[in-house]
Amino acid sequence: MNSKRSIQMLLAEDNASDADLILASLAKVGLAEVIHVVHDGVETLDFLFCRGEYADRLQEPSIRVIVLDVKLPKVDGFEVLRELKADARTRSIPVVMLTSSNIERDVARGYQLGVNSYLQKPIDFERFRETVRHLGLYWMTMNEPPPVWSRIGAGQ
Repeated sequence: MNSKRSIQMLLAEDNASDADLILASLAKVGLAEVIHVVHDGVETLDFLFCRGEYADRLQEPSIRVIVLDVKLPKVDGFEVLRELKADARTRSIPVVMLTSSNIERDVARGYQLGVNSYLQKPIDFERFRETVRHLGLYWMTMNEPPPVWSRIGAGQ
């Protein structure tokens, strides 16, 4: 069934330069129609759970993928991930950690908490753009999104 709902992504990134580069890279290949950008862990959780400044946002599973930095201010990416995977409303949304950290314990912790993919941000500008392009191609076009909540029920 071809849905008229827009393809949406959430980017949780506190570094403005990295966020701009990710947005430009994704825009270049035209994968997501809407990319929401949040800058810290509290804002990420508020956006996804429609609370705080996002209390009026309609909560629906239209986010196809969450790109999450580990080192977010206020609430770090691991705690955000833990809360997302603990809630039936957000558990099935794929989460990709795109971060500068490749410390083995961080990678292991991400997977223990349920991350779908863990990628280190390349230092080189062109490699960074290419990594983001591939990330977008897979998660936005090849990966099958979770079913619509109204069909499966939020309590499952």
